[in-house]
Amino acid sequence: MSKDEPRKGDTSREDPSADVVIEKPNDFKNTSMKLIRYCGPFIPMIAVALSMAFGAAILDVICPEWMKILTDEIAKGLPMEIDGTIVLGAISMDVILSIAILLAVFYTVSAIMTFVQNRIMATVTQKISKKMRADISQKINRLPFSYFNKASYGDILSRMTNDVDTIGTTMNQSIAILMSAVITFVGSLIMMFITSWMMAVTAISASLFGFGFMFLIIRSSQKYFVAQQNELGNINGYVEEVYTGHDIVKIFNAGKEFKEKFEKINARLYESGWKSQFFSGLMMPLMSFVGNFGYLAVCVVGAALKMNGTISFGVIVAFIVYVRLFTWPLSQFAQAATSLQMISAASGRVFEFLEEKELKDESQKLKRIDRAKGDVEFRNVRFGYTPEKVIIRDFSAKVKTGQKVAIVGPTGAGKTTLVNLLMRFYEVDCGEILLDGISIKEVPRENVHEQFCMVLQDTWLFKGTIKENIIYSKEGVSDEDVTEACKTVGLHHFIMTLPNKYDTVLDDTGISDGQMQLITIARAIIKDSPLLILDEATSSVDTRTECIVQKAMDNLTKGRTSFVIAHRLSTIKDADIIMVINEGSIMESGTHSELLLHDGFYAELYKSQFELVDNV
Repeated sequence: MSKDEPRKGDTSREDPSADVVIEKPNDFKNTSMKLIRYCGPFIPMIAVALSMAFGAAILDVICPEWMKILTDEIAKGLPMEIDGTIVLGAISMDVILSIAILLAVFYTVSAIMTFVQNRIMATVTQKISKKMRADISQKINRLPFSYFNKASYGDILSRMTNDVDTIGTTMNQSIAILMSAVITFVGSLIMMFITSWMMAVTAISASLFGFGFMFLIIRSSQKYFVAQQNELGNINGYVEEVYTGHDIVKIFNAGKEFKEKFEKINARLYESGWKSQFFSGLMMPLMSFVGNFGYLAVCVVGAALKMNGTISFGVIVAFIVYVRLFTWPLSQFAQAATSLQMISAASGRVFEFLEEKELKDESQKLKRIDRAKGDVEFRNVRFGYTPEKVIIRDFSAKVKTGQKVAIVGPTGAGKTTLVNLLMRFYEVDCGEILLDGISIKEVPRENVHEQFCMVLQDTWLFKGTIKENIIYSKEGVSDEDVTEACKTVGLHHFIMTLPNKYDTVLDDTGISDGQMQLITIARAIIKDSPLLILDEATSSVDTRTECIVQKAMDNLTKGRTSFVIAHRLSTIKDADIIMVINEGSIMESGTHSELLLHDGFYAELYKSQFELVDNV
């Protein structure tokens, strides 16, 4: 890879350990509207769950009124003094029994509704999370390569895992509860004023200052929830980056530096996490205190009003329940507000990713290349990863069908960049690239990819069997085809020594880098595309294996237009054309013998390699 090409997933340009200012709270209203629109297909089910919550809350609010009637009926049986005589009142057991049955029915129906609501919300929120993860996964495939030059892989994974899980979990816990809290709050408020306005004023006054504290906490804590989600992404990105190259960290004894940077990020995460959780943890104790203070006020004022004969004893009992129903929503408002802030922070990060600029839709392009012959032409191609730093400068070249083209040059010359442009991983700034006389801009990029098989310096294998890795996305591949491909690259004998042979599951042990490279080469053979790209494909294999692979490559390149990026010049001596690239332009071109006779840059580079070997 060119030194001028940004490394994918590189976070070094924006040092995650650098001191940062806590971000301003994101637009809560805007993010909420985006989330509501995103949840559109699930709104009917959410509406059903909310109606269940509504019904359960209404029943919970009605019950204290019947408890008041029940208490007053029981109070009739208490001893009373009439004209100096103690008289026992009459209690109607039929009335008590009927009210008790009615309350039991109300509470049972309320419990069933709550269960149904919880079941629906758990299902819906998990479906939303599933859809969100799928959309992020699909979005990754639609993003241009340039996005991954500036984004950390770990941060993207954090959005897919931590942020999506936060959204799903908190939605499940907060939306229906918030609905119940609103209905319970409004309903209990109305019922309190209907029952006794003086007791209602008492209960409300005792709870008013709880509102003030709640809104103050909500206003102060949002920025910390946003910072917590961002720092969580930063720490995931940094850890993923460092542990991917853990051996390099060890070799260069950079453990101390890594630890210092990690501790800075971890300290910021701790700071924002501690503050957000601290504010969140204040809610319940505060609401508990408000509720207890409300009970005390209701008992004291209720006793005074009962002594004056203003209210009955049943009203006091009812208001003790009403205070619980009234203060419970306050605590739920506070908890739901905290949860909604977490949803807002996480949703902001997810939607920020989903709204990133995508590759242009090319579904309207009807022109296609079924199977390219292999003629390639670069016409005055100019490209730079940033406008101020041009990598390829007015590059022009023609390659005929079946030719093997070697691209050599110093580090940073633009070799890998040239191949990336050919594959349409990036779009040229000006000029054009033609395949069989057709500009690759005129056909869908997927159609361009179909024409190439590629073997890179960095191997990529997924967790699966050897056969699955070789076949990959190719359909209709027989076991014989896989075996023949492995024999071609000299891998068959090794595979047959494994316990499960071709069905052996690949992991991080038991297979060398060279053997992994051979598997990727076998994968390219199976794909059987008309054009081939080899980017230092033999860099990870030993000299003996290189000879085997080189023979396999010779067979593979027959009849195919091949582009070989190589630093080992001994591997490209048989190339039809050798292009010497420097600063994005062709310095020299020709066959190996022609370039040696020219005695230019290539000859100097070739001789220096052998001089280096001799000195060693």
